[in-house]
Amino acid sequence: MTETKRSSWSGQLAFILAAAASAIGLGNLWRFPYLAAQYGGGTFIVVYLALVVTLGFTLMVTEISVGRLTRQAPLTAYSRMHRGWGFVGFLGTLVPVLIVPYYCVIGGWVVKYFVTYARIALTGAVPPELAGDAAGAGAFFNGFITANFAPFAYGCVFVLICAGVIVLGVKNGIEKSNLVMMPFLFVLALAISLYVVFLPGSGEGLKYYLVPSLDALAGPDGHFSFARLAKTILGALGQMFYSLSLAMGIMITYGSYMRREDSIEKCVRRIEVFDTIIAVIAGLMIIPVVYMFAVKTGTPVKEAMNAGPGLMFITLPKVFATIGKAGAWLGMAFFGLVIFAALTSAISLYEACVASVCDLLEIRRKPATFFIGALILFLSTFSALGYGAWGDIRLFAGILSKDGLQFLDFFDFITNSVFMPIVALFTCVAIGWIMKPKVVTDEVEACGQPFKAKGIYIFFVKFFAPVLMLVLLVSEVCRTLGIKGWSI
Repeated sequence: MTETKRSSWSGQLAFILAAAASAIGLGNLWRFPYLAAQYGGGTFIVVYLALVVTLGFTLMVTEISVGRLTRQAPLTAYSRMHRGWGFVGFLGTLVPVLIVPYYCVIGGWVVKYFVTYARIALTGAVPPELAGDAAGAGAFFNGFITANFAPFAYGCVFVLICAGVIVLGVKNGIEKSNLVMMPFLFVLALAISLYVVFLPGSGEGLKYYLVPSLDALAGPDGHFSFARLAKTILGALGQMFYSLSLAMGIMITYGSYMRREDSIEKCVRRIEVFDTIIAVIAGLMIIPVVYMFAVKTGTPVKEAMNAGPGLMFITLPKVFATIGKAGAWLGMAFFGLVIFAALTSAISLYEACVASVCDLLEIRRKPATFFIGALILFLSTFSALGYGAWGDIRLFAGILSKDGLQFLDFFDFITNSVFMPIVALFTCVAIGWIMKPKVVTDEVEACGQPFKAKGIYIFFVKFFAPVLMLVLLVSEVCRTLGIKGWSI
């Protein structure tokens, strides 16, 4: 296969930072902590780590190898390898196209909270809702997302920042921005987690988060339950997709910029370590303070922990309010950290779309960036106004749920619960059975080093991974449709 002229990373470290940056996003900072708390703390962490080093490793190695082998983004990469499997590339490109608009809307929410806490920290002017009880924090959040213009405006700011980085290119834009944002992200995360860990009374929260709890695997009768274990595995499996940026076209795109002499196997292991460290640190930032807040206010711990996205935008602001003056500075630092994490992931999603357009139409980066940016702004309108001006519009009422789904919830469901497992499933079938694993193992060894995990990789890509992808897909669809699905 001939190699076309293409941008490339300056070195192996640049690729690792870029791939890790794409993986460290909102999924790590809010979803990982509340899932860990919901499924037994250390028990969930152990299951998650087992999946990351096996299934996650298999999928990431596959996607990076496909990208480096073809020197193409996902839209055209699969068709370059096998003409009959080009549809996988189309689905793989559709995922970031649908995710990045609503992701940028949520990024706009984060910007709003950062600005709010910066104002509180610097001026002392606290919005009345954030000075009151938990209901007030909920009213502040709902008041913002249901506004007619503000959510779209903040989302636009987020999109423009991403576009500014993308238009500068791989080395001057993505690579250099990561060299700035990733150290800041790590230092902020470490500083906040250390502050929380040393707060008086944080010990019980740390124990709740880190110590494995076998009670999480027990059924109503108090005995071990295979159903609970399966739910924990599926919860960890779903989180793995969020956390490692799999089946989103990102790793294929970033792999297409990777040098031949760099080791794919070593890079993937380092990305997994980096990503997992940040995920665990995120729990250290959030779980202890939420646990202390629950105990202090008499709120059931599980109720406080299982707040989902509300954990970040409703529960944590109330927690910051109970800390006193330091809470405003902690809130500003925390949401500043979340902005960095959200930006690195959004930039990666945006780049996957831009690279696909460039490869398909053979056009330059700047017009492709503007085209994708316009598409993102158009699609983000639905999610930005879906809780406000268009709040009465519900999709697939009586089908996907009793009351239907709002736009943002629908885009989240169709990408994360449907398209991503399908893309991963077809990728494993294509590589494992149609093109054969040798096409990937040879690419991994193209750097001149042996593929140490070759045997494990072949087993997982042919047998284990397709089965798990199918189970995850069926479970997610059944859960949403209410057909004996497990609530994950």
